This record gives sequence, C-alpha cells and structure tokens, in this order.
Amino acid sequence: MQLIAGHVESLMPLDVSVPASGQHSTPLHANAREFVAALGRMGLLSAGEVPAITPLTGGVSSDIVRANLRSGPICIKRALPKLKVTADWQAPVERNRWEVQWMATAGAIAPDAVPRILGEDRDSGMFAMQFLEEHDYPVWKFQLRDGIIDPAFASEVGRTLALIHAHTADNGAVAQQFATDHIFFPIRLEPYLNATARAHPDLAASLEELVRITGSTKLALVHGDVSPKNILSGPRGPVFLDAECAWYGDPAFDLAFCLNHMLLKCLWRPQWSSRYLECFDRLRSSYLAGVTWELPAQTESRTTRLLPGLFLARVDGKSPVEYVSADWQRAAVRDLATQLLLRPVTNLAEIKQAWQRKADTFASMHG
Repeated sequence: MQLIAGHVESLMPLDVSVPASGQHSTPLHANAREFVAALGRMGLLSAGEVPAITPLTGGVSSDIVRANLRSGPICIKRALPKLKVTADWQAPVERNRWEVQWMATAGAIAPDAVPRILGEDRDSGMFAMQFLEEHDYPVWKFQLRDGIIDPAFASEVGRTLALIHAHTADNGAVAQQFATDHIFFPIRLEPYLNATARAHPDLAASLEELVRITGSTKLALVHGDVSPKNILSGPRGPVFLDAECAWYGDPAFDLAFCLNHMLLKCLWRPQWSSRYLECFDRLRSSYLAGVTWELPAQTESRTTRLLPGLFLARVDGKSPVEYVSADWQRAAVRDLATQLLLRPVTNLAEIKQAWQRKADTFASMHG
C-alpha cells in the first residue's frame, strides 16, 4: 500500500478523460471537488483558494493526490473501501484515522522518520501531509531496483523500527489507542496468510497457526506495511509511509515483512543477490540490537516462523509482488517456503543461508 509523497511516477491533469492509474474504476478528476472541499474543512485553504489537484500513481489502497496550494504543494490521501487488486480485497476506510495516529506517535519518538501531518478530515477518510520531493527523498524500492544498495541504510531502517517498537512496548494507553484487530486482520492476516492457506491446503495448518500466534501477540505498536516501497531514503535517515495497517500487536510482523523484501529482491535482480542479503543481515542485526521488551531471541524466533508464510504469500496470497512473475521465480519461493513451513528452522541466519544457496544459482543462470 504505497503512499507516494512527492514521488510522481506520472502526473496527469485533472481534465483528462482517462483514469490516473489503469486500476481506477472512475477518473479521479470527477472527485477533485471532494479533495478541495476536504482541504477547506481541514483549514488548509486561504480565502478564495481553489488549488489544482493532480493524481499521483502507485497506491492500490488509496487515492493519492498532490494539491498545489499557494503556500506550496502538499499530499492528500483517501482510503478506498476496495483495494485496486485482482482479488476481492475489502478494507475499512476508517483506517486512515490510525495511520495519522501512527505517524503522530512515531513522530514523537523519531521526528525525522515520518512526514509531517498537516490536517485530517475523518468524515471523508482523507488526510493531508507534507509533500516530500523525490530528489531529496528517493523511494528505497527504486534504489534497490537500480543497484543503489546501501547496507548502512538497511541497518538504519532496522534501528529506527526497533526504536519505535521499544518506545511503545508495554504501553497500555497506546495499546488501547491502536486496538485495531478489525483492520489488521482483513488487511494483513487474511489476505496474506489465510488466503495463502486456502491456496495450499497441505500448508494450511502451519499458516493458520501463524495467524493465531501473530494475532494474539500484543507487545508494541506495529506499522504493518514496512516495505521498501513505503520507505524513503531521506537526508536524515529512513522515512516511513503508509501506516494504514497500524496495530498494537506483534513487532515481529514488521521485521518479517521488511526482511521478506530483501529475499524477494534476489529474484528481481539476481546479479545483486549478495548485496540484498547483506542488507538482510544488517537490518536483522540492528533491529534485534534494539529489542528491549523481551529477549531478542524471542522476537527472532517468531520472525523466523512468520517469514516463510509471508514469503509464500507474495506469490500465492492476495497481493503477489509484481516482479516475481516467471515460473522459475514462483517455484523457487514455493520450494523454500514449503520446506521452512513444514520443517521450521530456529533463527533468521538459517533462512538467509538457505536462500543464499538458491540465490547463487539465480545469479549464475539469470544474472
């Protein structure tokens, strides 16, 4: 679920007759007045101001636009009730409320790690935030794609994530504020793990057990979508976007979700597999060094169990990753995930080593 704040893959004027993204069911320009009205209710417009509204592409869960105010550009996000994917994936639109609250909570802990929230209009499911220019805040996913692979940045992602988890752990007030099982389950556990269990009856018991363990573990404030597409490489470190899945639960989910992408990138650009796996190591070690709410080995154990399920979900769940499309890629994921789900290992290093052996083959065959 990507919010692109300033990261414009393509800009379209509002008077075009086609959607801003091929996945929109209606042209976004038809709703421009709604964004302007929401800006007014947020108190962000000066007298008589009617800003230009420009769609931004990239998200599957929201409509995202740039508003060119007299004071400068800002970004507006509106949650959608049905995600723009092939599968039938419904989600409560009030999730924007907790996304805003996650950014406020995380921003109080790590001010440089989130964009600044400028306003919120709960009735319309919209909020406004700081517009971050792409040349200063490149998307980490695109850097990884293009060979700009910095293990030190991966380490900083892990450190910052652990910092947010540590400062919200064992906090009853935060737990009460983010009691969002009704959002996290339909947006995360069902489309990833339950849907994958239906696709793999032989693995259903293992996957459903992951749902039970993850869903019942309540330790810290979870972002829920810690993916490189939702992380900007800012001048002061990582900036986290798209906290629509914010939930007080198991921090191991965030760690597993992000580490999963370091494994998957080996299929996207096999020639750089060793560098992606170095990022895996650095992110893992820096995160675990910041675990204070329990023994780091406990967090690592749950992450190690969860990671193969999320790995398989990006092929056979409701949100398959777009660059794992060849038969050999999907087969590689299914093979390792099945092995690890049926015969779990004890730590993340073992998963990395098992994937490294496969990645070495990818690099020689497809690099």
